[in-house]
Amino acid sequence: MRMTRRNSLKFLATLGVVAATLFGAVGTGKAVATPSVTVVATTSMVADAVRQVGGDRVAVTALMGPGVDPHAYRQTRSDIAAMLKADAVLWHGLYLEAQLEDFLLELAERKPVYAVGEAVSRDRLIAHSDYDNRYDPHVWMDPMLWQSVVLAVRDALSEIDPDGSETYTAGAERHLAEVEALNAYAEARLETVSAGQRVLVTAHDAFSYFGRAFDFEVLGIQGISTESEAGLRRIEELVDFLVERDISAVFVESSVSERNIRALIEGAAARGHTVTVGGELFSDAMGKSGSYEGTYIGMIDHNVTGITRALGGDAPAEGMQGRLGLGS
Repeated sequence: MRMTRRNSLKFLATLGVVAATLFGAVGTGKAVATPSVTVVATTSMVADAVRQVGGDRVAVTALMGPGVDPHAYRQTRSDIAAMLKADAVLWHGLYLEAQLEDFLLELAERKPVYAVGEAVSRDRLIAHSDYDNRYDPHVWMDPMLWQSVVLAVRDALSEIDPDGSETYTAGAERHLAEVEALNAYAEARLETVSAGQRVLVTAHDAFSYFGRAFDFEVLGIQGISTESEAGLRRIEELVDFLVERDISAVFVESSVSERNIRALIEGAAARGHTVTVGGELFSDAMGKSGSYEGTYIGMIDHNVTGITRALGGDAPAEGMQGRLGLGS
């Protein structure tokens, strides 16, 4: 399936925006300003949004690094000290940081604390499969939903540091343009995957927003939270699905054990059906700090490019980053 002319033109137009902003951020030779605001962010995705919006004006520390599961994360003594010392704390919310929620709600009575993920309109959220009156928190999997979080970060920083509001507005506008270009790239690449192969099987249900945005059927072994258990019956159901639909690739996640995915592959093999690991996806955490995949843009680019190639679509091995001529 070829990309439509509309998506092709949209993709090419927005690539220029990202190239200009990324190249403009490198090698300026300007001295780094002393930060005016200190922020602690819970997840790496929220921390990256703060960096993109705040620039040199904000010093941000992320509690959770690469490979860390936010569903199960509990605060340490050093985390508590850092949050108490910071000017503000930004967390995702939507019950993502389930073990931290009570502490963060109490902390909000003492200092500025913002649940930026909850800026996404309720009518655009997917109901949580395990809890009543809760929502699937993985909104970063849809770049257009993530734009609401970027705007919430802008508003939070402007509230705690009004003198920097112009900086935060400019930073948000620049990053929103990058996110728009990322979404256009994702639409163009994923559209090349044939209809019969538009199935994403992963370790847990982190990709429902991705599936809704890009027209993929999504199946997770575990539920929305990695705290939920995957039973033998669920494994057997998915093995049946893989065999019946002739699905040849499943995906592991950087922050979730591979055990259940390996059980799927072995179960399919016992039925005479070969299934391989299509790649490792970033679900609840980004890549290594300082790497391209350690940014929100790089994280989603990596996922989109890997999914497209593994399922038979057309995507460059180096992803959107290579199309911009940035190298690895």
